[in-house]
Amino acid sequence: MKAPIILAVDTSDFDTAIAWIEATKDSVSVYKLGLEFYLNFGSVGVSRVISQTGAEIFLDLKLHDIPHTVASAAKAIEKLEPKFLTVHASGGMAMVKAAADAVPNVAVTAVTILTSLSEGDLSEIGYAGPALESAVALAKLAVGAGAKAIVCSPLETAAIRGAVGKGPIIITPGVRPLADVGADDQVRTMTPADAIAAGANYVVIGRPITKHWAVGASAMTAIARLMADEILSAIA
Repeated sequence: MKAPIILAVDTSDFDTAIAWIEATKDSVSVYKLGLEFYLNFGSVGVSRVISQTGAEIFLDLKLHDIPHTVASAAKAIEKLEPKFLTVHASGGMAMVKAAADAVPNVAVTAVTILTSLSEGDLSEIGYAGPALESAVALAKLAVGAGAKAIVCSPLETAAIRGAVGKGPIIITPGVRPLADVGADDQVRTMTPADAIAAGANYVVIGRPITKHWAVGASAMTAIARLMADEILSAIA
């Protein structure tokens, strides 16, 4: 059975991307293709992934520009029919609404506060409030503008769920198995099972799974299954 995992397919090699999907398809629900993949292979590459694997795609482009430009960019990828398309909630209500209106059949997904940012980073950038307060405000703004999903740190999930209700999908990166917490550039982290228990619909996992590719496809398949079973048992 598949778990509510979005696997971050962060690679510049097309064949590796396909292999990762094939190795984890029995455990993972959705696959995230981000800037690294998109800038290497473009919309044609995304289309090839979908046609070769049948995978549902989280297209993580984090669009952030004036409303007209974002609407045009969203419209340009509409034919790919990704399940999710990310924009930055900090682009404002008009920008998020422009994206949502441009692709009504795609879940426009608003990114609140990047999980790589600490409280100190937010202060340096100029945010008036702490991460929790800022993320909740951005989530409410985005949902009010038509976003169907929110990306936030797992540490903000419960508060955002309380603020936006049951309808919007909440997706949390920055989840790490206990052995991997603090091992990379994610600052505000939680275990996958705990993030789901806090109210997330999906968790984004990357290196804790993909690093096992160096050992072999079977190792990657096994760790994806292990993580999937851990999450499924926690939400049963």
